[in-house]
Amino acid sequence: MPLSDNAPHTAVLIGRFQPFHNGHLALLRQALQTAQQVVVVLGSAWQARSPKNPFTWQERAQLVHASLSAEETARVRCVPVRDYYDEPRWVQAVIAAVQSQAPAGARIALVGHFKDLSSNYLARFPNWALLSLPRQGAFDGTPTRDIYWNLAEHTQAQMWTQLDALVPAAVATWLRTWQTMAHYTAMREEWRMVSGYKAAWSAAPYPPVFVTVDGLLVCKEHVLLIQRGRAPGQGLWALPGGFVEPHDTLWQSCLRELDEETGLPLTAADMHAALLGTEVFDHPERSLRGRTITHVFMLHLPLAALPAVQAGDDAAAARWVPVDDIAALESQMFEDHFHVLRRCFERWGHGPIPALP
Repeated sequence: MPLSDNAPHTAVLIGRFQPFHNGHLALLRQALQTAQQVVVVLGSAWQARSPKNPFTWQERAQLVHASLSAEETARVRCVPVRDYYDEPRWVQAVIAAVQSQAPAGARIALVGHFKDLSSNYLARFPNWALLSLPRQGAFDGTPTRDIYWNLAEHTQAQMWTQLDALVPAAVATWLRTWQTMAHYTAMREEWRMVSGYKAAWSAAPYPPVFVTVDGLLVCKEHVLLIQRGRAPGQGLWALPGGFVEPHDTLWQSCLRELDEETGLPLTAADMHAALLGTEVFDHPERSLRGRTITHVFMLHLPLAALPAVQAGDDAAAARWVPVDDIAALESQMFEDHFHVLRRCFERWGHGPIPALP
């Protein structure tokens, strides 16, 4: 179908595509009918694998292209954008990613469907024409993933009868192969744990809000991290921390978690003297376990040598990581902890605190 004279040069389709399903494919093909090219923005890029974000952005780009014809693929550009848990910053990152794929001054249109509150991002790009399209069938990523994780223990035939109707054939073939890999087993078991965790609170009159603490300790241009020893996020790197105990203050909980998880050989007075301040992180989607608000205590230890640490409690390992190595750990960090580090270093990154790469 030839394009009209006033058609936009570039149409933009934004999503996580976890996985890329038939509803996404229908929207993408409609976008291809409206513009010379389509830029597919792959959200949650560089996140560690989780039941909500099991596939890397490279894998999702592969699935998008595999679902299209050769002619369509030639007109589709996939670009990754990380989660910032900071909407203005995320909007600017999306704009920059799209502009990197379009000629200067090109007309750009945003393609999407207003499904629910999760679609409000479509209103954040006032300089782009908005092409609001009707829902493309009864497709949704969350139930599609739930079928794939198969916690109901359906037979493989039953499971694939459902999935084959929801995703393009190329995606179904890829998902069958991915199901044989260790990643699938790990994500399925993690989702089983998280689902059980949520079920324990299902009878509450209101969804619970959890309060946690984390310690961000810097010493000699190193950050103290722990490797999680159990789900959720088993094997991922994180700040030492945990839930607030009923009879503890936030500060007392932070000291307790540091002691239990790292064995840090410092007194409470030493820690208080090192305290720079606190930051609160409360993005509604920051944790799969439910609404979780954390208070991060930022400390600088002006010591001549790194204190010895020893993993304990539910930490599999504890170590001091050079600040220069943090960026390379982004895709191996739990939930939003990389962005916690980024924001804290922007806030406190001066004087004795080195800049985060």
